[in-house]
Amino acid sequence: MAIGVFGDVPDLEQAAVAPEVSLEAGSAMSKSLYWMFEMGQAALDPLRIMADAGRLYYRNPANPLSHTEMGRSMSAAFEMFERTTRRYGKPEWGIDEVSVGATRVPVTQHTVWERPFCKLVHFERQFEHKPRRPQPRMLIVAPLSGHYATLLRGTVQTLAQNHDVYVTDWVDAREVPLHAGRFDLDDYIDYLIDIFHHLGGGTHVVAVCQPAVPVLAAVARMEELGDPDVPASMTLMGGPIDTRQSPTAVNCFAQDRGLAWFQRNVVTTVPWPHPGVMREVYPGFLQLHGFMAMNMERHIQAHADMFGHLVKGDGDSAAKHREFYDEYMSVMDLPADYYIQTLQTVFIDHALPKGEMTHRGEKVDPSKIRNVALLTVEGENDDISGVGQTRAAHTLCSNLPEDKRAHYLQPTVGHYGVFNGSRFRAEIAPRISDFVLSHNWPRKGDNASGDSKISDSKPA
Repeated sequence: MAIGVFGDVPDLEQAAVAPEVSLEAGSAMSKSLYWMFEMGQAALDPLRIMADAGRLYYRNPANPLSHTEMGRSMSAAFEMFERTTRRYGKPEWGIDEVSVGATRVPVTQHTVWERPFCKLVHFERQFEHKPRRPQPRMLIVAPLSGHYATLLRGTVQTLAQNHDVYVTDWVDAREVPLHAGRFDLDDYIDYLIDIFHHLGGGTHVVAVCQPAVPVLAAVARMEELGDPDVPASMTLMGGPIDTRQSPTAVNCFAQDRGLAWFQRNVVTTVPWPHPGVMREVYPGFLQLHGFMAMNMERHIQAHADMFGHLVKGDGDSAAKHREFYDEYMSVMDLPADYYIQTLQTVFIDHALPKGEMTHRGEKVDPSKIRNVALLTVEGENDDISGVGQTRAAHTLCSNLPEDKRAHYLQPTVGHYGVFNGSRFRAEIAPRISDFVLSHNWPRKGDNASGDSKISDSKPA
């Protein structure tokens, strides 16, 4: 989901838009919004407990009512109330094994690098016999745009079949204490460069949606400085490189509202008792409002169908609904500095395609990229990052040889289908794997036919 996504939210303050507004200029209501939300959640806790007890009562086989339509309807109503008012925590990855060839290989997860706002997770495969096919090291950069990195569970499961996979697991900003400092787009790029140094040169990086811009910026800065740890290739998938191309409703919303509106209406402070108390964030519950407002009729229908499945006893359909919405409803807070800077740089100023983007005061110049192969992937029906927005990276990387670049437009898929689902597994992932193998170059100490030998330990 793109970081610019927000829904039909009423303006909390009707003041005129000023040319420049600091984060501290949020309206009194937006500043206290998170605290009011927490009070509402606390007030609902007893009702959720009662609803859960009611659900269990009407589902108990020993209760004669559980075998009637009225009993099943009561149980379904209680479950729907509990689910729609619940705060969903971070989902588990749930990746215990992957298929490599015809073999099921166990997978263990390790945190190999850690900073206050991000952990680097290694999905290490425990091979009994090393595969003959090379297994290039791959960094998947998950979007920091509302949902947890676990949204890419299917992406990881698919790409881990042929690659040694690492994933950026971003930390919920409300869990980061204020003394850990701020986090903005410049810090994001710093994190990526540090991760590339940790993994070593020749890593293949895959940026899913929002991170396409910081990944391209990090690689451009590293290439300009002659950094030996640049990746061998980068794959940008459904990313907002140039949102002037085929602008979507999301892009237009950010452009029309302007930065000051977002600063006034969506920036709030984390309340007690969260570890990040008083940190300024774009809270997850507001993001979820925006996500659902984009397709409200579809979500209402899905929940109505879920109620019907529960009443009819259609456990399989109900389980699929739970699986999807358990992930979809799990959202995290974004650091306000990062959110506002990204909005301005990517969606309002279009700084990267205009050649005006900077990192720590230094110009970001993609034309300096000469050695890192570039693959861009777009979805024909993407309503978040329109067709042409990601492909624009090829224009910016003007000095990259033709044999180091490729573009693929996947027919009939939307934004989510670019990195997940059956078409991703059958048509997109094989192209990524072939591109990576075509531009894979050996490194000293690299384990070309198996998983990485990088120490899976947290930094001191």
